[in-house]
Amino acid sequence: MITEQAKERTRILAFWKKHGTEATGEAFRVKRRTLFLWQRHLKEGQGKLEVLNPKRKTPKNKRRRIWDTRLLEEIRRLRLEHPNLGADKIHPLLLDFADTEGITRIPGSSTIERLIVDLGGLCTSPQKLSHFGKVKKTNRQKVLKKPKDLVPKYPGHVIALDTIEKQKDGRRIYILTAIDIFTRTIFAIATRSHSSKTFAHFFFLIMGLFPYEIKNVLTDNGSEFKKYLNELLKQNGITHYHTYPKTPKMNAHVERFNRTLQEEFLNYHKGLLLDCEAFNSKLMGLPGLVQHQASSLCFRQQDDTGTVSVIMETTREVGITSEVQKWVASYMRLTLIHAFANFVWG
Repeated sequence: MITEQAKERTRILAFWKKHGTEATGEAFRVKRRTLFLWQRHLKEGQGKLEVLNPKRKTPKNKRRRIWDTRLLEEIRRLRLEHPNLGADKIHPLLLDFADTEGITRIPGSSTIERLIVDLGGLCTSPQKLSHFGKVKKTNRQKVLKKPKDLVPKYPGHVIALDTIEKQKDGRRIYILTAIDIFTRTIFAIATRSHSSKTFAHFFFLIMGLFPYEIKNVLTDNGSEFKKYLNELLKQNGITHYHTYPKTPKMNAHVERFNRTLQEEFLNYHKGLLLDCEAFNSKLMGLPGLVQHQASSLCFRQQDDTGTVSVIMETTREVGITSEVQKWVASYMRLTLIHAFANFVWG
């Protein structure tokens, strides 16, 4: 991966070759020896820009923490007796142990966390038996994380997905939301379930409604974005990126739309939460849900269990409005209803 710093260093070397050392030093505040060092790295790397990526500056020889070995063994024993016990809970137990052993220097909670890492992590993972009777480790499924340089450049480049959960009289209703980050095209639907199959149905509908090819999808790590949705994305060659845990700001656009939807609609219409059909009908008829919207298009599909409704709004002028209207009129009513019904209900 070529970082932005490597690209900048390449531009500096090109400037140096054209204008000389003195001008480069004044323009970029780079020393002469640094320029020759970059040039040598580029030559040794056969012109590959990856060699100009910044190197790690971590010291080769790090200072080691020195603590009483009895404390270290007690931390190890506690983590084995109580698997994955946190440092905050280990600390008071370690205080009692130190009083018993006459140890005066005791590490704090933060230091205990570092000592656990030094001791190898002391993390116990759940195990299960194979059909041969052997114990095997259960590994967490690895997912593709959102790249730091992922910036939408055209319609359909990145579609962000999320879920709003509401409760009323002990029952739950879910609003599935999606946004094309480049055009700010919004999709929303209220359902009684937010399983991966429901989200796969919802995204199938989005693919039919949206007139551009979808390249990437961005979600959090919820279970509704697994299994059936993943299968649908793989079948259509769509890359699925995930945000880091407890980092909603990495999916800020759809989170901001969720807030707008809650403030301008959900908080006032809580009484409709128990009736998805009435809720979706009211949602479809809502004027000006997003300020300065260019258009508002609706799609409804009737089935045996109720009405599935979708709102689509366009808020950025990129020539999408007329295309969507023309495409929906000529194609959606003839083809999408039949295809969507076959996909969902077979």
